[in-house]
Amino acid sequence: MNLIDVIRTIPDFPQKGIMFRDITTLMGDAKALRYTVDAIVEPFKNTQIQKIAGIEARGFILGGAIAHQLGCGFVPIRKAGKLPHKVISETYALEYGEDRIEMHKDGIHPGERVLLVDDLIATGGTALAAVNLLKRSAAFICGAAFVIDLPDLMGAERLRADGIAVQTLVQFAGH
Repeated sequence: MNLIDVIRTIPDFPQKGIMFRDITTLMGDAKALRYTVDAIVEPFKNTQIQKIAGIEARGFILGGAIAHQLGCGFVPIRKAGKLPHKVISETYALEYGEDRIEMHKDGIHPGERVLLVDDLIATGGTALAAVNLLKRSAAFICGAAFVIDLPDLMGAERLRADGIAVQTLVQFAGH
């Protein structure tokens, strides 16, 4: 299946010059969603993953389905102030300023085998912040999986340079 055909591109969103890659069309297509989840699960099905860490918000949707397929738990990584219990947080740079993500302090136990999941990897800032949260929890990071890679922005390469195995399903040139 060619996933590029089921991913909608919205020009100039959220600002002029950006080509927004919208996977809601992929998620609305039962065959494409099944194909996507199966393709992400395949390389990890015999690796004893214990938790999926999904990055807000589309990483929650994909991560839940992947956790179900792998028979493991799910841990949300959210924007600051959204989780109700004790959290650890990581601040990361944006183009103009900073942002922060959080995870429940007891979401990952030391040594647990974790797969990080999100819909898209661009510059890698959010993903690297999530990796730092997982490392601080003493997780064994088995890899990071994304539907879309924007290779011109080098995010996947930044994760690989940090020692993280990265799997992506499709690439879009430019951003």
